[in-house]
Amino acid sequence: MGDNASTPDDIYDITIIGGGPTGQFCAYYAGLRGMKTKVIDSLPTLGGQLTALYPEKLIYDVAGFPKVYAKELVDNLTEQMMQYGPTLALDEKVIGLVAGDIITLTTEHGNIHRTKSVIVAAGVGAFMPRKMDVKGIVELEGRGVYYFVNDTSKLAGKRLMIVGGGDSAFDWAMNLCERATSIVQIHRSDKFRAHEDSIEKVKSLPVELKTFHELKEVHGDETVEGVTIFDNRTKEEFHYDCDAVLLNLGFLTNLGPIKQWGLEIVGNAVSVTSRMETNIPGIYGAGDIVDYPGKLKLIATGFGEATIAVNHAKAHIDPTSKVNPGHSSETVPEKKTA
Repeated sequence: MGDNASTPDDIYDITIIGGGPTGQFCAYYAGLRGMKTKVIDSLPTLGGQLTALYPEKLIYDVAGFPKVYAKELVDNLTEQMMQYGPTLALDEKVIGLVAGDIITLTTEHGNIHRTKSVIVAAGVGAFMPRKMDVKGIVELEGRGVYYFVNDTSKLAGKRLMIVGGGDSAFDWAMNLCERATSIVQIHRSDKFRAHEDSIEKVKSLPVELKTFHELKEVHGDETVEGVTIFDNRTKEEFHYDCDAVLLNLGFLTNLGPIKQWGLEIVGNAVSVTSRMETNIPGIYGAGDIVDYPGKLKLIATGFGEATIAVNHAKAHIDPTSKVNPGHSSETVPEKKTA
């Protein structure tokens, strides 16, 4: 899905860089505010990491959904944003930004996009899974060793070893408990980086949760056949027969060209104010890519930041408009026709 039919002479009210959940909600809210909207994303489909890495993963901390599959959330966000007919420029990576009253964006394909305001909602930028230097992993990656799962059916009926102590590791333990024959989850300490509720739920499931244990070697010829793990306190080793190893070690992120746009960067994030303003007038940020005091990297907070960024962008390009527009229940979407 994509629409690159706009010409360099087209000027948009707002252009959103990033088509993940936060960017999608930005597009919806910009439509709600009557803004001519474009979404640019380097991936060929909307949804960001949710689509690219774990479409079949259940998400538990989105308001209004006791649980929702990532792909279902993306589908719902897509339906919501497309009510207002935003222009989509997918499979396009923005590499250049020139600030001004009209902001000019250049993509790697040489396309030019002109806009009155920008929201940078590019998630964590370019992302790749954090690798583990353990014997057997490289040789068996994709043949039983996985860093993410985009098709849970390939783990059905498998004996699974999950490595990690964060939200993703615990979420997958819950998601796959009924599909896998058995699950062992190991973590190098007894301190987890997951929601307390997720930890307690996994402890109540038939999942063997082993703390202070690490992966030493993955065994197998054509596919994974077993692993050796060790207790990092005693160095005692244990062998487990298994068919698949899921490594949830986090991601290495890279802002890439964004670092060259003149934005204030703190760590590996774009610094914003409480209004989601960057240091460049007309350019805002939202989602995991931004940083401010008290920032939490959650889908839920990204949605809130999206509304703040859009409303202030609207006031920036149209000073006569209200920053606080009132309630959406007072507005009936005017659906665009193709």
